[in-house]
Order: sequence, then structure tokens, then C-alpha cells
Amino acid sequence: MPVPVLSGPQYLREGLRLVLSPGLRLFVLLPLLTNLLLFGALVYFAWHQFGLWVDTLMPNLPDWLGFLSYIIWPLFVVLVALMVFFTFTLVANIIAAPFNGFLAEKVEVVVSGQDPFPAFSWGELVAMVPRTFGREMRKLGYFLPRALGLFVLSLIPVVNVIAAPLWLLFGVWMMAIQYIDYPADNHKMSWQDMLAWLRSKRWQSLGFGGITYLALLIPLVNILMMPAAVAGATVFWVREKGDTRVAGMPDHRA
Repeated sequence: MPVPVLSGPQYLREGLRLVLSPGLRLFVLLPLLTNLLLFGALVYFAWHQFGLWVDTLMPNLPDWLGFLSYIIWPLFVVLVALMVFFTFTLVANIIAAPFNGFLAEKVEVVVSGQDPFPAFSWGELVAMVPRTFGREMRKLGYFLPRALGLFVLSLIPVVNVIAAPLWLLFGVWMMAIQYIDYPADNHKMSWQDMLAWLRSKRWQSLGFGGITYLALLIPLVNILMMPAAVAGATVFWVREKGDTRVAGMPDHRA
């Protein structure tokens, strides 16, 4: 019997294959260009500010503990890198949300062989903007208080050494939420029901979120991996029976 957590790399790999296929490239090009421009701007800004951010977060150690700075400094480099990564991912997904929702629709048609969605049109894409933007704001409402708590934790001397691994774990979970939400939203599944569905498949979700997180940390590669993650999450949705009800959960599809 396959280990659930190991299904994540398979779904992401299938997602990458799908977005490179001729039938889906059209729905990938515009968000790719948007992400490329945003990534370039963020890298330029971070390049000039990165050292200052690390120095600001680093605790002031007494002279007799100065040797610990060589051990702690890499942790805070990782912490700042994770925060920059989160910012890029968050902004990029808000901008690309309508395209990602549409891409998830088309991937589901390819994977499931069924087409319950409207045919592509620019009018249909524009009509998706308010719904997908509202859903991204819901994700932001889920993300911000937890991220703020972790940020405050990162400012507390001594205790802040655990901030980086907690950011990592939170990031893995957020990646699952971020991308699985596109096919879930296409089926009108409510936010709470989507979270319940993910929790019911916790190990599969963490496996997918973990491999996606790692792939998105690779500069430049992450630009292509964003649409691949949308496609991979949709494969996850179809294969894990995401279009059926969780036990005790009402069906919210239109």
C-alpha cells in the first residue's frame, strides 16, 4: 500500500507534465509572465535589503556568547529567506488567481475526461476575478494572524531560534491550502469544508505541500512551478476523490 505522504511528488510531477502539454500552454503563459516580472522586482529589492533584515532580527548577544552568532546567523538567514518567499508567493498568487482558477478547470477536464465548466472566453475569465479575489482574501485572513504570531516569535530572544522550523512547517501546510483551494473553489466548496477535506487527507496534503514548498524555493524554477502546482493540486483533487463529499460534509457544488 503506497505511503500517503509520498504521493505529493507524483502529483507535482504530473502537474508539470500537464502545463507543458500543448493543450494547456495557453493558460500558463500570462501568469508565467506576471510571475517573472514580480519575481524580478522582489529579487532586486531583497538583494539591497537582505543584510539589513537579517541584522535587525538577529538577537544582541553578550560578548561571552559571541561565538553563538556563528551558529544562530544561518538560522536567521533562513528565516528572512522564508519570509521573502512567502511574500512573493502570496502576492503572485493574488495577482494570478483568476488564471490559476481557470487553469485548474482545464486540468480537471483533461484528467477526469469530463467538462462541466463553461468554454474559455475572456468574459468568463473576467467574471472569475471577484470570486477568486475574494477567495484569496480569505486565504490572506487565514495566513496573516498565524504569520504575525510567528513573526512576533522571531523577535523574542532565545525563543526565536525555533521560528525558522515553525515557519517551514506552516509554509508546507499553506502550500497545500493555497493550491488545493483552486479546484475546491471551482466546485463551490466552502472554505471550512475545504480545510476539513485537507485535514481528512493530512499526510497526502503535507506531502504535496512539502514538495511544492521545496520546488518553489528554487529561484527561477519557482516561476514555472507555480502553474505546475495548480495543475498538480488539481490532479490531487481528482485522484483523491475531491469531487465527492467528506463524511458528514454537505455537497456545496452548484
